[in-house]
Amino acid sequence: MLSAFWSRDFLLNRSFLWLLFIVNLLGTIYGYIWYEGQLADTLQHHPLWRIVFVPDSPTASLFFTLTLLYWLFPPRDPNRVAAAGRSVIEALGVVCSVKYGIWAVAMIVAGAWQGAELHWQHYMLMASHLGMAFEALLYYRFMRAGIAALLVGTGWLLLNDTVDYTFGIFPYLADELDDDLPAVRSFTYGLSIFSFAAAWLVWRFRKQA
Repeated sequence: MLSAFWSRDFLLNRSFLWLLFIVNLLGTIYGYIWYEGQLADTLQHHPLWRIVFVPDSPTASLFFTLTLLYWLFPPRDPNRVAAAGRSVIEALGVVCSVKYGIWAVAMIVAGAWQGAELHWQHYMLMASHLGMAFEALLYYRFMRAGIAALLVGTGWLLLNDTVDYTFGIFPYLADELDDDLPAVRSFTYGLSIFSFAAAWLVWRFRKQA
């Protein structure tokens, strides 16, 4: 009976998709609000173009939310450019959600391990970010994005990593992790590759719809 909750019929049911869309949209909005201080600081001290690379998790959630819209309002007879754009958005929704979902939890746990105090918001963030990673891999089975689109998405992740750690606009860390920045940077790059590998495995073994 539990298998019914993993089925295409249940997961792509319009009522459930609407619920998922609302949850992800609200989470995306909350995420951008969470980054408000860092966005303002970046605008004040950095060139305008770097602002795109600041809000990592909410942008990942935004890509997945847009993917849900494709299922709720499927385009009729899209041209090749529109179809390619959809594939790239889907791929970004997958690899970014997996990467930043795991990254946020890892950084919270690492900070707590070294003595950072945890509040209820941290537990909420860990639950929501794990949900991001899980839902992305769960729904990738039904997406159109293939390996080429995943490579584009992973290229974006690596570019984001490079901009973050070259210009110091990576997400704020607990003070306890300040002396671990080289390890955090290496972990972040590695997680970008892991996210591609995880998505590739789902693509490789997913059942053809």
